[in-house]
Amino acid sequence: MLMLRVTGIFLVVLGIIWTLQGLGVLTWPTGSFMLGERDWAVRGIGTAAAGAVLLGLLEWRRRH
Repeated sequence: MLMLRVTGIFLVVLGIIWTLQGLGVLTWPTGSFMLGERDWAVRGIGTAAAGAVLLGLLEWRRRH
């Protein structure tokens, strides 16, 4: 369970970073190919959502 929780958190954080880079809000690292690319923003949203779903399922399982 701990490993799944860590994976979910990792996916959420990674997705947020990708989204911000894709939208051009986070411009680090400066030479990244992801900067300003909307495709990476979409992928980031999907990745963060997958992590949130995983965390939600773990919480639901813990309560039931």
